[in-house]
Amino acid sequence: MPWFKRQTDKIGEIAPPEERTVKTEGIFVKCENEECGATIYRKDLKTNLNVCPSCGHHFRISARERLHMLFDDGKYEERDAEVAPADPLKFVDKAPYSERLRKSQRQTGLLDALITGEGKIAERPVVICAMEFNFMGGSMGSVVGEKIARAIEYCLEQRWPLIVVSCSGGARMQEGAFSLMQMAKISAALARLDDARLPYISLLTDPTTGGVTASYAMLGDFNLAEPGALIGFAGPRVIEQTIRQKLPKGFQRSEFLLEHGMLDAVVDRRELRDLLINILTFTGPDQ
Repeated sequence: MPWFKRQTDKIGEIAPPEERTVKTEGIFVKCENEECGATIYRKDLKTNLNVCPSCGHHFRISARERLHMLFDDGKYEERDAEVAPADPLKFVDKAPYSERLRKSQRQTGLLDALITGEGKIAERPVVICAMEFNFMGGSMGSVVGEKIARAIEYCLEQRWPLIVVSCSGGARMQEGAFSLMQMAKISAALARLDDARLPYISLLTDPTTGGVTASYAMLGDFNLAEPGALIGFAGPRVIEQTIRQKLPKGFQRSEFLLEHGMLDAVVDRRELRDLLINILTFTGPDQ
C-alpha cells in the first residue's frame, strides 16, 4: 500500500501540495507506556510478539494470538467451541445482558470469553485455555467455568498438562451466583488434577482481577505473569478508599507480586514459550 496519494482534479493534473494526503493510518502504533510513547511500525510490533522494542511494554493480545504463539507451528484443535451462554436471570442494566452477549459475539467471533485449544508444545500434548478480554472484559461466566472444568477433565483422561492464560476483569455480574459458583467448581476440579499429579501452569496477563484472581489464576503449580500486568482482587482505588492510605508504587503489578512471594516468575512474552518447554520437560510426561 502506498503511503502517499496524489490527488488530481483532471487527468494529468496534480493537486497542489496543501491538498495532498499521507496514508499512514494503521501503519504505525504508539507505545501505550506513557514513559515511552515510541512510534512503532506495526509489522515490527507484530514480529516482536506485540512487545514494544524500546521499553518492553507488553500490548494486550487476543486469545487466538496467544494460542498461535504458544503451540507448535501455531497449530491446535479447538475444543468445546459450541458451548454458548444463556441469560438465566434475564439481567438488565443499561442494556439487556442478551444484547451485550450478541454485541461481544459479533465483535470477537466467539460465543464467550474463553478458547480451549488442544495441541503440542515441543511435541508434548497439552491443553491451553486462553481468555479473551475483548469479550465483556474477559469476565468469567458459566461458559468460562464449564469450558475450563471440561478441559481439566479431559487432561485427567489423557494425562496431559493444563495451561490457563488469564486476562479478565473477574466474575460476570450479569450472571450473579451462577458466575461466582464457577470459582469453587474450577478449584475443585483443579484439586483432582493435583491429586493425579498432572501439572497446571497458570499465566496471568494484564489484567487479571476479581474472582479469577481469587480462584484458578493463583492455584497453579507454576504461577507465571507477564511484565507490568495488573493482578489483584479489588482495584487500587477501592483499597485506598477502604484503608485510607496511599498504596506503594507499583502495587498490584506483577513485579510487586513476585517480590512479595505471590508469583513464581515474571516472564517476557518473547521468552515464555521456551520457559514452558523447560517446565514441561522438568515435570515429565507422567509426573
